[in-house]
Amino acid sequence: QVRLVESGGGLVQAGGSLRLSCAASGSIFSMNAMGWYRQAPGKQRELVAGITSGGITNYGDSVKGRFTISRDNAKNTVYLQMNSLKPEDTAVYYCHTNLVWGQGTLVTGTP
Repeated sequence: QVRLVESGGGLVQAGGSLRLSCAASGSIFSMNAMGWYRQAPGKQRELVAGITSGGITNYGDSVKGRFTISRDNAKNTVYLQMNSLKPEDTAVYYCHTNLVWGQGTLVTGTP
């Protein structure tokens, strides 16, 4: 059974940066597409970024040019580098693969 554990969330001022990590266990990580999603208070969960097993990436419109998703198959880990953060990026960020979700990590952007 796949297990995902996110880390790296926190409080950051507008314009700042954070890097989220998602460590996966229990599956052949290198074969899985991975995704980062977020859910802000009162809003639906939305796709932030995805990466295929071959490294092809896609991004939500609101984060294009600011966020970068990457993966390290040797470490079974996917990352989300978030730059130029805005208060509206405040949300719980979730890692996802093959119908499995992590527990989420909170990112809070301040003005």
